[in-house]
Amino acid sequence: MRAVCVIGLGLIGGSVLRAASAAGRPAWGATASRPDADAARADGFDVEAGVEDALRRAAAEDALVVVATPLTAVREVLRQVAWHAPEAWLTDVVSVKDPVEAEVRSLLPGAKYAGGHPMAGLAESGWPAGSAELFGGASWAVTIEESTTAPAWREAAALAVDCGARVVPCSAAEHDSAVARVSHLPHVFAAVLAAVGADGGPLALSLAAGSFRDGTRVAGSAPDLVRAMTEGNRVALLDAVDDALGRLGAARGSLASTGSLKSTVDAGHQARRSLEAAPEGEPRSLRVRLDEKGALDRLRDVGARGGRVVALDEDAATVEVP
Repeated sequence: MRAVCVIGLGLIGGSVLRAASAAGRPAWGATASRPDADAARADGFDVEAGVEDALRRAAAEDALVVVATPLTAVREVLRQVAWHAPEAWLTDVVSVKDPVEAEVRSLLPGAKYAGGHPMAGLAESGWPAGSAELFGGASWAVTIEESTTAPAWREAAALAVDCGARVVPCSAAEHDSAVARVSHLPHVFAAVLAAVGADGGPLALSLAAGSFRDGTRVAGSAPDLVRAMTEGNRVALLDAVDDALGRLGAARGSLASTGSLKSTVDAGHQARRSLEAAPEGEPRSLRVRLDEKGALDRLRDVGARGGRVVALDEDAATVEVP
C-alpha cells in the first residue's frame, strides 16, 4: 500500500491521516497549525516538524501527497511540493476543483495528479473534530481531465476507497457545478436563514426548533473556511444563487397574489423524495479495466449517471450504476 503524506491536519486532513493509518498505510502529516500538530502527536500519529520535512520524506518514499488545506493556502503548499517533490503522486481534498487543477497545471506539470473531494464534514473544525470513520459510506469525487492518467487517478481513488468512501468520477467543472448546488448554496442559505431568524429577536430564537436548527447547522462552520469554499467557486455558485432567487421570487409572487405556496412546496417535497428514494432494482455491477483505451471516459460516464466506484484492484475498478 502506498504511503500517504497529508499536508493540513484540520477536520478533513486529520480524518484522512487517521483513516489511511487505520487502513494499514504508512502515513504521516504536517501542518502550519501548532495546536493541530500537538494534538495529532498526542494521539499517537506521525507528524513531521514542518511541511518541507514531510514533503522531502514523501519524495524519498514515493508517497501520495494529499493537500488538505483551505483553498487560500493551496498555492503556497503546491509551491513547496514543486520544490521538494515535483514528480510526486498528488491529490487534494479541497472543496473546489477547477482552481486547484489550474494551480497544479501551472506549478507542477510533472506531478501525477488527480483531484479529490470527500463529501463529508462537520460544522466543527480542527484535528479534535476528525475521526477515521468520517468518510464511511460517503461519496468522494475524484476528477478526470484530459491530462489525467489512469495510474494517477487510481492512486487518488484507492485512497478514497481505503478511507471507506465510494468514488464518484467527474471532471473538475462538473464537480464545481454540482457542489455549488448541493454544498455551497446550502452554506449561503444557512447563513441567510440564521440571520433572518436572529432578526426576530429573543422570542423567535426561543421558539426555534428542529427545522431551524437543521437548516442553520452549517452556519456554525468557521466563517473563513466557508468564505474560502464559496468564494472560490464564485462562477458556479452565482448560477445556483440565480436559480434559487428565481424560485424564491416565484414563491413570493404566488404568496402575494394567491396566498398559495403549493408549487414551491410540492416541487421541494418531490425533490427531497428523489434524494431519499432507493434506486429501483439492484444496481448493475461492472468492471472497468484501467489499462484499456477510453477507461477514464467510461468512468466519467459512470459518475454522470449517478454511479460510483466501490472497489479497486491493481488493474480494474468495480463500479455500481443505478
